[in-house]
Amino acid sequence: MKLDINLFPNKDAVFFPEPVPGPGGKQCWAMLHRPMWNLGWIRAGERDVLPDGLDDPRPGIWISYVPVDEVGRDVSRLVRMSGHRLVALPQHPFEVTKIGAGPPPRRVPEGWLLLHHGVSGDIAPGFGLQQSLVYSAGAMILSADDPGKVLARTPEPLMSPDNPDEQVGTVSNVVFPTCIEETPAGTFVFYGMADARIGVARLDRVD
Repeated sequence: MKLDINLFPNKDAVFFPEPVPGPGGKQCWAMLHRPMWNLGWIRAGERDVLPDGLDDPRPGIWISYVPVDEVGRDVSRLVRMSGHRLVALPQHPFEVTKIGAGPPPRRVPEGWLLLHHGVSGDIAPGFGLQQSLVYSAGAMILSADDPGKVLARTPEPLMSPDNPDEQVGTVSNVVFPTCIEETPAGTFVFYGMADARIGVARLDRVD
């Protein structure tokens, strides 16, 4: 079954900060995002509808592209992307339920550093607060030559909700990375704490 991913509910969309190689090697603007196949949370009784070749309904990270030259002619092409491709699904225990992008990818010598959030626990139906979920933060390295390819991935979370400000709030047990900022004092990650506060953590490179 061929699907138009643009028609599905989608979250956690972030653009690469510069053009990257797209399908066929063409320079493209690229976006990471997380389509959701479970339409039952919108309308009761709806079944999961999965694209061809996908047999795992858990939300994962996808990449989509639009050629740079097409955006130059029509900027609205940025909301009509194509070349949709799966990047990563949940893999490790801290992200067994679903994963999604955090801040926009950051260029590093090894490729692109992507901080992502991973979720464990059971998702309750509907729009209520799902207090059984735990949001942690992990990282991936994506290929510079093919940003839809994962080169490395953290098997354990870099951060998990382990203090009261992260454990109790609007949505409990959440650390959610949203921004990487370079400052004279170093590189810092700003992140959501239980959807009620903003935290900051230092991001250091260890060789």
